Amino acid sequence: MRPLPAPTLDLTAKDSYTFDGGKIDIPWPADGQAALDVDGIGTFGSSGDQKPVPIASVAKVMTAYVILKDRKLGSGEEGPNIKIDQAAEDQSNAGQESTVNVTKGDEISQREALESILIASANNVARLLARWDAGSEKAFVAKMNAAAEKLGMTNTTYTDPSGLNDTTVSTAVDQVKLAKAAMEEPAFREVAAMMSYDDYKGVNHSNWNALVGKNNVVGIKTGTTTSALGNLVFAAKEEVGGETRRIVGAIVRQPAGGPENTILSAALDGGDQLIRAAQGALESATILKKGDVVGYVDDGLGNRTAVVATKDVTAVGWSGLKVKLTFAPDEVPHTAKAGTKVGTLTVGDGSNGAVKIPVALQTELTEPGFADKLTRIG
Repeated sequence: MRPLPAPTLDLTAKDSYTFDGGKIDIPWPADGQAALDVDGIGTFGSSGDQKPVPIASVAKVMTAYVILKDRKLGSGEEGPNIKIDQAAEDQSNAGQESTVNVTKGDEISQREALESILIASANNVARLLARWDAGSEKAFVAKMNAAAEKLGMTNTTYTDPSGLNDTTVSTAVDQVKLAKAAMEEPAFREVAAMMSYDDYKGVNHSNWNALVGKNNVVGIKTGTTTSALGNLVFAAKEEVGGETRRIVGAIVRQPAGGPENTILSAALDGGDQLIRAAQGALESATILKKGDVVGYVDDGLGNRTAVVATKDVTAVGWSGLKVKLTFAPDEVPHTAKAGTKVGTLTVGDGSNGAVKIPVALQTELTEPGFADKLTRIG
C-alpha cells in the first residue's frame, strides 16, 4: 500500500477586500516630496518627483537604526557606556552645527547617545557613535549604505553619519521604508517619542520635532540646512476598531513656510497636515465573521474538511483602499480534532502591523477509511 497523500489546505475566501468610497484627498505639500503610509495596511501614496535630495539630520534615523541593529538595546535599558573622545569634544562648538557639549574622558550611555542624536540632533555625537560602533566614520557609513540596500532604499546614499553633507541623499519614499523598520526597535520608539531629555551635565534639550507629544505623534526626526531645506520623518498613532495603528510618513525639501515662515516650520506644518488627514481617513470594516468558512483541507482522496476563521476578521483602511488577504498553511496532519489551528489568514501588506487571524478545522479531521486506502494498493 502506497503512503497516503499529504493533506493540502486551500483558501476559498476572497483574496482582497476594497473599502467603499472614492479616493482620499491627501493635502500633499506644494513643493518637495512627501510619502504617507499606515504600517501593516498600505500606502496613501507619495507626491513630488522621488529623486535623491539632501536630507540633513534625517540621516540620523539610519545612524540610530544601524547602532541598534549592531548593539541591541532593550526597552528601558541604558546600554554600555561610551567614552567621549577628543574629536567629540572639539566638535561641541562647531559653528552652525547642532551639537551637545561633551568633555573628553567623560562617558555617556548608549541610550543617552541616541537621545542626543534623535532629540538634540547632535552631529558630534552621531560621529562619535559611528567611531564607537565601526572604528571609523567611513566604516560606519558603509554599514549605513548596506542597511539601506537591505531595506530596498534604492534612491538613497549615505556619505556621513550626521547628514550634514549634501552628498547624503534620499527620497521621502525611501525614508518611510527606514522609519517603519526603525520603529520596530523598542529603544528607538522610546527615544523618538520623548519631548526632551537631560544630558549627563544636567542640560535639558527640547526635541526639534515640536509635533511629538501632541495629537498622538510619537516621533521621529527633523532635518534642516540651508541647502537641504526643511525635512521631517514622522510617526503617529490612531486607534481604529479597537486596535492602534501606526502612521508613518516623510516630507522633504520644504522651502520656508508654515506659521513661522521657516523651513523647519514648513516641514512640521506639512507633516502635521498629513498626519491629521491619515488619522481622519482610517476606518474599520468586518470582512469575515468568526466561524465563516475560509477554506478546506483536502486529503487527496476526495474528502474535504472545512476550515473557519477563529474570530472576526477586521480590516482597517480608508475609502477606496484594496487590502490583501493571504493564507499561510501550517503542516496539516492526517487526523486532528475540531478547532485545531491549520493556518493563518493575514489581512494587509504582510508587514509587522498586519492583522493575523488563526484558522482552524470546523470539524474533526479523520484519516481516510479502508475503502479509500484500498485505492492506494499497487
